[in-house]
Amino acid sequence: MELLYIGLLGGLLALDTTSVGQFMFSRPLVAGAVTGWVLGDLSLGLTIGVVLETYMLVSFPSGGARFPDGTTATVVAVAAASVVPSAGALPLAVGAGLFWGQVGGWSVTTLRKLNGRLVPESSDPSVTVRRVPLVQLSSVLLDFLRGVIVTVVGAGLGRLVVSALADSWPLAEAPSLGLLVVGGAVSVGILLHDLGGFRKRRVLFVAGLALGIIGARFL
Repeated sequence: MELLYIGLLGGLLALDTTSVGQFMFSRPLVAGAVTGWVLGDLSLGLTIGVVLETYMLVSFPSGGARFPDGTTATVVAVAAASVVPSAGALPLAVGAGLFWGQVGGWSVTTLRKLNGRLVPESSDPSVTVRRVPLVQLSSVLLDFLRGVIVTVVGAGLGRLVVSALADSWPLAEAPSLGLLVVGGAVSVGILLHDLGGFRKRRVLFVAGLALGIIGARFL
């Protein structure tokens, strides 16, 4: 039953990515916190959300670009990490989430192709004013179902992987988290390079980092 709740949450958050709203609820930081809260471990959700947010900073869901599904990756990672209280659960869950984010990205591309077939041609004489919003609503519903299915399958498989391998993980909790942070730092470095380099953006970068630390400490 818990997987069903996780899937429904994944479906709702998936809608925010592009289909409905785009209120940023689907960002890993928020999605991780919400998933952690639902599963009773807000701290775990925030930790994974922060880590995956750094990984996903270089992915922009704009236009027809193909991108990893950071929302699904985050929900799956939090769900997988919550199943075993072990030092290996966090890195294995994040790895599973990143992998499943690629699967989620593929599902988005596949759904877009399907939506292209659902949209009628403007020259089609059967097109009516009522049909257009029905097609739009159908596309939104399909995206919700896509999010539910991908999340449920990913969370189920992720939990199996973490349960089987967590006790064999060779590193303690602190170095495991450090390993994930290093990977996130690489992603941030790529983003800074794309934005003109650290020298040009160092003031904004340092200011944003300081505000983030202050917010995490006092809010």
